[in-house]
Formats: sequence, C-alpha cells, structure tokens
Amino acid sequence: MSTPNQISPDELPRADFASIPRYSAGAAPEIDLGDNTNQWGAPPAASAVLREGLDVSRYPDMYGDSLKRTIAKMSGFGPECVVTGNGSDDVLDCVIRAFASPGDTVAHPDPTFVMVPVFSRINGITPVAVPLAADFSMDADALLRTNARIIYLCSPNNPTATPTNVETIRRIIACARGLVIIDEAYVDFTGLSGFLSEAPGLERVVVCRTLSKAYGLAGLRVGYGAASAKIIEIVEKSRGPFKLNIMAERAAVEALTTDSAWVTARVRDAVQNRDRLAGELRVLGLPPLPSVTNFLLVPTPRAFEFARSLRASGIGIRAFRALTGIGDAFRITAGPWPVMERALAALQTALRSAT
Repeated sequence: MSTPNQISPDELPRADFASIPRYSAGAAPEIDLGDNTNQWGAPPAASAVLREGLDVSRYPDMYGDSLKRTIAKMSGFGPECVVTGNGSDDVLDCVIRAFASPGDTVAHPDPTFVMVPVFSRINGITPVAVPLAADFSMDADALLRTNARIIYLCSPNNPTATPTNVETIRRIIACARGLVIIDEAYVDFTGLSGFLSEAPGLERVVVCRTLSKAYGLAGLRVGYGAASAKIIEIVEKSRGPFKLNIMAERAAVEALTTDSAWVTARVRDAVQNRDRLAGELRVLGLPPLPSVTNFLLVPTPRAFEFARSLRASGIGIRAFRALTGIGDAFRITAGPWPVMERALAALQTALRSAT
C-alpha cells in the first residue's frame, strides 16, 4: 500500500546515477592477464598467515594500526601520516569525498585509471578529462588550467604504462590550486622511489599505493596513502573505522617485511618478461607503447577481436575502446614465460585466422 507522497521505486536512486556505469570485467578466465596482478601468485610469508587462521570473531584494528606502523617505519615518517584502505581505490574514493564538495572538479589525465571519474561522479563531483600529450606524458599546463579542486596523477599511468616526468609532477604540485593525488600503484616496477617518503612534508599531496600488483595480494584488497598528518586526519573521517580486515592486515605486514626479497625478485622477473614480450609483439606487428610497469598497452583496431579469441583459449586480456589519442587497444600483464608463450601462440592463431 502506498501513500500519495511516496516516492516510486524507479525514483528512489539519485537521478545522476543512471549514467554512472557499473564496473564489469566479465567472468574470470583460466589465466587472467587483464588486471596487472602478480602472475607468480602471493608471497610465501603472507600466504602462511592465511593458513594459520586468526580469531575473526573480533573486530580488526580500527584504522589498520599495525600496517600503518610498518609503512611509517619503512618510509621514515610517523604512523599519523598513513591511512589504510580496502584497496588503494578505497583510499582514492575517501580522499575525493573528503577534499571536494558536490559541484567541484577533479582533473585527471585521459586516459587513466578508469575508476577516478566514476568515484568523482559518485561523490557528486565533476571529472574533467585532460588528454595526454603526444608522447603520452601528462600535460601539466592543461591540467593546471582546469583550476580543479583536485588534480589526480597516475604515475606510471594506467592503462598506457607510460612514465610521468618527476619534474612535471613537481611543477603540478607547486602550481595546483588544490589537492594533488599521486597514484603510485605501479611504482615498484620503475626502479624509482616515487613521492611516498616526501608526502608528509608536502602540504597539498596524497600519495596512494596498493598491495594488489607487485605484492600479490589483490584478493585481500589492501591499499594505503601517505600525506601530512592534517590531511590524513581528514581522510580517516571519510574512511571510517574497520575498513581493513584482520587477515588482510596481517598478510600485508608480512608481505612488506618478511617477503620483501621475494617481491623484489618477482618484480625483476616481471620487468624482464615484459621487455621480452614487447619484443615478441613487435615481431607480430603489434608494437606496444613504451612501458615502465608490469603490463603493456598495444594499440590495434582488432583489440576486441583479439580479446575474444584469447578468451576462447582460456586467457584474459583487457580490451579498451577508443582511448583518447590512442584508439582501440588491449592491455596484457607480464607473467612467467610459459604463460607468455601461451598468450603469444593464441595471438598468432588469431592473426592467422584473419589472413
């Protein structure tokens, strides 16, 4: 029974949610090379934590305190300068919500991490896409001209796999009107230190990182950010308590400490196989963009055809349609060489089928 002033079920959602897409990657294939995760699996000490079993009848640390202390000790600043989250995208969402009001703008490179404009719109904030420069670097002048409340930078950038010049980032930090978010999800593969250790000393910067890529814990959803203590206090209001479960926090601490040598070795393997894969793709007439990550982006009008063909062989790659300045392309993660050989064979079959 309804009353005269009752809102109809179709009118219950926010009106602007009708145009916000629901993230979908399809069913998981036998071998998933589309999400840039660690193809060698999870690190050993972290995996041992999961086998131990913990008392899950109690709440975990309210704000991920043991992980905060671990990151702070490794990075040379206090735990009050660290926020943890349910993946780094959770941290990004919380930062955007805390530092921009409905009607404000978030400027971001285009293309970049697909969830940034989505998080902006979910929070009632307008995303402003700024095309990459011709060499696929960040266009600092164009980003700054937006006068945005928040500027988001992904360094290295996803999905292009390309680096961002350190001086470009410093210029954006120095000249930005508001907050600058630096997403360093793939910095482990660059051999560079990134901006994490500097973040607490910068008044308008948040650096975000994840344990889903190099650290092999994608299924546990662990991310963190570093900034000044004042910024972190605001982000944690947006974050709320108990976002990181007890198993994930314990495994993350082990991955960052006990497993550090294992992670370093797997990063080296990924970089070596990425470069080898790039060479083989060039031989096939599918040259990728230059990469400093654990994945390659390959521009080709046949991206979706290749993705369908490889999926039929049990291999998942990520196809993108009409990327700004690039066109259609597919993204493929570097992994153990036998897996790469299988992917290359499937690509060769797809290429032959059209000739």
